[in-house]
Amino acid sequence: MSDKTERIKCLIIGSGPAGYTAAIYASRADLKPVMYTGMEPGGQLTTTTEVDNFPGYPDGVDGPKMMMDLQKQAERFGTEVRMGMVTEVEFSKEPGGIHKACVDNSTWVEAESVIISTGATAKYLGLPSEQRLRGGGVSACAVCDGFFYKGQDVAIVGGGDTAAEEATYLANICNKVTMLVRRDEMRASKAMQHRVDNTKNIDLRYNTEVDEVIGDQVVEGLRMVNNQTGEKEEIKITGLFIAIGHKPNTDIFKDQLEMDDTGYLITKGKSTKTNIPGVFASGDVQDKEYRQAVTAAGTGCMAALDAERYLASVESKEEEITA
Repeated sequence: MSDKTERIKCLIIGSGPAGYTAAIYASRADLKPVMYTGMEPGGQLTTTTEVDNFPGYPDGVDGPKMMMDLQKQAERFGTEVRMGMVTEVEFSKEPGGIHKACVDNSTWVEAESVIISTGATAKYLGLPSEQRLRGGGVSACAVCDGFFYKGQDVAIVGGGDTAAEEATYLANICNKVTMLVRRDEMRASKAMQHRVDNTKNIDLRYNTEVDEVIGDQVVEGLRMVNNQTGEKEEIKITGLFIAIGHKPNTDIFKDQLEMDDTGYLITKGKSTKTNIPGVFASGDVQDKEYRQAVTAAGTGCMAALDAERYLASVESKEEEITA
């Protein structure tokens, strides 16, 4: 058995809409991509029961089924999809340099280009009842799933700009929105606070937290608790939206790739280029604004095109040197 380190032309770290779309385009460009899926093959959509807003599925599609379709399409063009998690990286700062990645803390591979699509993980409250009903009425994306609760009573947890924006979005399609803010004030900007205050069907509850999500198979209600008085109250709802933030999965890239203060990778202009030549970022790992499957897929396409052009430019320079 050879001890020689495997050399990959295009390494894709992470799956999901961004990773698989990058794989489709990279395969068609003959970059022979190898993808390591990470701990959650298919990304966040594998925890979503129904996707109703991705183009091409007029009747909606089951989240895991959609990810299987994307994987099959990537593999049809030659992508090698491998189960495994990249646990460490060593990026070269030189143009044309070789990047290194360690898989499952054991095996190192080398790559001429790297596309990062490790996504972001939604923060949840951690209550057993909340976790049990994820996909059964508990969601971390109002824009994704709010449509299913049209005309119904729902609740949302959070006090930042995202929570305020999602609360007003839900208020446009739902009968009533109960908004739980654990502090005595919102963290959202004044403009967003005014928007919430001026929306009549938002019931804003300060100093209030979730005590229990009620329901066996689906969400049927919510027990709230006032964290100042200890008083509890139950309300009937069919959907609970958690909007307390996301954590980008970028820990292994710290001190090598430029990030903002919350850990999202910074890309240059309208491209997917990071501060390291030959390393590109796509999907939620670099997008804290939209976080949609379709936008993630779009940046996956961009990353593959950026990688193709980068490798072509490196090859062209090498040919000039040897000419």
